[in-house]
Amino acid sequence: MSVVASSPNAIQGFFRRLHGPQIQRGLFGVWTAIIFAFLYIPIILLVVFSFNSSKLNIRWEGFTLKWYGELLQNKTILTAFQNSLIVACVTTVLATLLGTIGAWMLYRYRFPMQRALGLLIFVPMVIPEVLMGVSLLSLFVHLLNIPLGYTTLIIAHTTFCFPFVLVGIQARLHGLDPALEEAALDLGATPVKAFWLVIVPYLMPAIVAGALMSFTLSLDEYIVSVFVTGAASQTLPLKVYGMAKVGLNPQLNAISTIFIIATIFLVLFSQLLTHKKTP
Repeated sequence: MSVVASSPNAIQGFFRRLHGPQIQRGLFGVWTAIIFAFLYIPIILLVVFSFNSSKLNIRWEGFTLKWYGELLQNKTILTAFQNSLIVACVTTVLATLLGTIGAWMLYRYRFPMQRALGLLIFVPMVIPEVLMGVSLLSLFVHLLNIPLGYTTLIIAHTTFCFPFVLVGIQARLHGLDPALEEAALDLGATPVKAFWLVIVPYLMPAIVAGALMSFTLSLDEYIVSVFVTGAASQTLPLKVYGMAKVGLNPQLNAISTIFIIATIFLVLFSQLLTHKKTP
């Protein structure tokens, strides 16, 4: 009887210990380790096998750098990368200009259907990319009769990139003190000069963030690009996906490793700049 009576107490004590702070921290630590392993082990394997001498990349056969050499001599991939850079740079400039001007106009002026227009601007952010690609393809081919190529690709990328710039700048504008512009106007500045010398410097962090976001989205975009690109304007994601469908190619591991290293370098560089600016 004593054993039976003590077992519920033992079970209750076990669950009380399970809810203790140390046990909870341990469980959260294990769960976090599992998530990080799930996310980063495939990336580590990709980087390691980019130096594998085996062309099949099934098992490790030895260290080599030949895949990086072949990648740098692959004119198809280099041309696609050049196309991606051209489209991403032009898209970044256009999206940043449109997003900045649009955010300022929605903040500064009042006009009919302003709320409806503001909602329509966010449609490219929430609409499925397949639907957006099909609609833009119909627009370019059937309505505007524009041949698919760099022009259609840049227009499409700008369409879904500039709302991200606009959102960030609108958030920055909510903290803007109206007295800044009023002081500039009282000192003799024109509205354009006040905007350029006072408002733009205040918005610069949001503008830079939006530009970086636009560049990243454009450089990485695949689904919309499939519908609006031409034969001579194939971007890097399209070429990489086409190579991946054929089979395992060590050059894909090499180019992925280069992008991973470049991303890590840029993150560390940005952190270094942040620490230098911090007093």
